[in-house]
Amino acid sequence: MAKLLGIDYGKQRTGIAETDDMQIVASGLTTVKTPEIWQFLENYLKQNKVEKIIIGESLDLSGKPNPIEEDIQKFITKFRQKYPSIEVIREDERFTSKMALDTMIKGGVKKKKRRNKALLDQVSAALILQAYLYKI
Repeated sequence: MAKLLGIDYGKQRTGIAETDDMQIVASGLTTVKTPEIWQFLENYLKQNKVEKIIIGESLDLSGKPNPIEEDIQKFITKFRQKYPSIEVIREDERFTSKMALDTMIKGGVKKKKRRNKALLDQVSAALILQAYLYKI
């Protein structure tokens, strides 16, 4: 088997999570500046076999796409062109930031560290990936 990669795509930062090779556990990996995502992916995919990427689908409470969704679609189009053998799957990301913050609080993460938006994005990516794993 190969890993799954979870992505919480944002205008400034993108949270990344990964599974183990058996696709059992999702863990936060890192957060990269969004303009640097392609360099990160190139390096990561050279070193790791990835079967699928799961990208958060940014919707408002009524189910309509948020403005960032246009940027996400551009990212997906380019990803599919560069890496046609890796399947792209969308996963609803509504409430993942709130859930990530709650998870950090329950996990005992200090208030100062919880203000770190990069950590929040990374945990959000892990939650997106876990939501997908729960379904399969």
